[in-house]
Amino acid sequence: MQNTWKHTKHQKLLRSISDILNNRLFDAWLPTETVNCLLKTDLFDESLTDGLYPLLSKHANSVVGIDTSEAVINSAKQRHPQLDAVISDVRHLPFAAETFDVIISNSTLDHFRTSDDIIVSLTELKRVLRKDGHLLITLDNYTNPTVFLRNRLPFEWLNRWGIVPYYVGATFGARRLRQTIETLDLTVVEVTSFWHFPRIFLVAMASIVDKYFSDVFKQKFINSVLAFECLSKLSTKHLTGQFVAVKAIKRF
Repeated sequence: MQNTWKHTKHQKLLRSISDILNNRLFDAWLPTETVNCLLKTDLFDESLTDGLYPLLSKHANSVVGIDTSEAVINSAKQRHPQLDAVISDVRHLPFAAETFDVIISNSTLDHFRTSDDIIVSLTELKRVLRKDGHLLITLDNYTNPTVFLRNRLPFEWLNRWGIVPYYVGATFGARRLRQTIETLDLTVVEVTSFWHFPRIFLVAMASIVDKYFSDVFKQKFINSVLAFECLSKLSTKHLTGQFVAVKAIKRF
């Protein structure tokens, strides 16, 4: 994890694009009224950039973040001193039942080895979510062909070739994620997929643009990548999106 964190720190353009896409999604999905307490299930983004914290702090009186890495926690706290950061595994949360009004889990649960870990995590997130609270979750989209192929190939090969700098685990497609969340008696409000520019090409291209091109060209590159998000309006969105996203509410 430490090596992954150091490696990713240098992917400035890629991190900027990631922040923009995540902020767009959650800005549209967060409750309009200010909530009391919000949980974010990892702090990787906030340890490297602004991440989601500036947005979340506008929507909640208190923002709590967890992560399994002390280095990530420390870096996130340096960037965001008001953040309440706790070292914790999402499968075993150190919080009382019905603590949070909103829980945001963006690409956290897709780093476990088995789908059972995802289900255990979702069950734990439901436990700490208050009645009428919002669960906003994203995962690597298993029905995206590149994600499907990546997860079928040996991680050791992909890591050695520099294609995947961090461990990627089991994940779900849109249908299975929705069904799993509904099985936990959460009401699914919306399902979508996003990040439609092929990530395998974006990683390489962003690295080159970041290193050799001007700020003006970088912005044009970002705009070109964001233009692909129009694909989220099509019926094929769950094939082209890198991530699947679900908004759900705990009714009882």
